[in-house]
Amino acid sequence: MTNIWNERYASDEYIYGTEPNVFFSEKLIQLKPGKILLPAEGEGRNAVFAAKKGWQVTAFDNSIEGQKKALHLAEKEGVSISYLLDSYDSANFQTAYFDCIALVYTHMPAEKRTFYHQKLVSFLKPGGYLILEGFSKNQLLFNSGGPKNYEMLFSVEELKSDFHDINIIQIEATETELKEGTYHNGKASVIRLFATR
Repeated sequence: MTNIWNERYASDEYIYGTEPNVFFSEKLIQLKPGKILLPAEGEGRNAVFAAKKGWQVTAFDNSIEGQKKALHLAEKEGVSISYLLDSYDSANFQTAYFDCIALVYTHMPAEKRTFYHQKLVSFLKPGGYLILEGFSKNQLLFNSGGPKNYEMLFSVEELKSDFHDINIIQIEATETELKEGTYHNGKASVIRLFATR
């Protein structure tokens, strides 16, 4: 899987663009800046946006090509981010450390999804916030990006179950028009979640 992402990110083009995800950016600007974690951050568009808004950013991904592009984008924008080469399995942070965790199109194998989600939430402070946007299972009807594996796509019920022990403020399945580079482009079916621990 790492090789697939290294190949995808190897081009000079930012294949998911350099602007942040809209839902993520709308929610983040409502929060007081603190420490934020961005798993599977790819080319760094959301991490750089958060840093520009005054957040202390920690991001990780298992793609060295993604890391290179994210650090380059941060330098270009005049901000600093901590970007680790890591995976969901090996990522290990202090419990109750982050003020916000953002999961933006962080699709993962279905058999490990609940475990990974609960592991990541353990790094969130009481009173901290979770922001999530990902493709719903209806995304298979569209050609605007995302996994082609039905089991890796989200449902509202699955996410409610995964995050049952935190306070879900908002969760909705909706259709949107994505304009996020080459790979997220066009009409899409997504799920958006905003919660606090």
